[in-house]
Amino acid sequence: MTDGVPTWEEVARDHGRFIYTVALRLAGNEADAQDLTQEALLRVRRGLESYRPGSLEGWLARIVTNVFLDEVRRRKRRQTDALPDDPDRVVPPAPAADEIVTGFSDEVQHALADLPEEFRVAVVLSDVADLSYEDIAAALGVPIGTVRSRLHRGRRLLRKTLTGAAG
Repeated sequence: MTDGVPTWEEVARDHGRFIYTVALRLAGNEADAQDLTQEALLRVRRGLESYRPGSLEGWLARIVTNVFLDEVRRRKRRQTDALPDDPDRVVPPAPAADEIVTGFSDEVQHALADLPEEFRVAVVLSDVADLSYEDIAAALGVPIGTVRSRLHRGRRLLRKTLTGAAG
């Protein structure tokens, strides 16, 4: 690491798991998470020249979030509504070993995946990536008050889904 700026290899080695975990919680499935992680690492490689030492995990989470949001927009433009022939693309396969490591049950992952995108991103960045409100605001380009609102509403929706509460 020179002048506080890590090499790409150091980022991949030391923070690859963090990137993957954020990607998995945003995407909701392993295949998409792997694609998001790969694209995020490519963007990290291109962006390291302009990185200024600070919150490395905040910077990485912003990259993963941007990759995720870009993919969501791309999919909306494509409008692929036909069901694939491969049932694993419709119904996710059984949880892999990383599900156990991160401690998320299928029920929690499904509830998280069902959240509207803006709430899911805020909840994942706060409760999975453990970023500060300031880092989340910077990652999303929104005011801190918006982050607080999205977290409150996202957590309330999660609680409602997981407990079956009416409100």
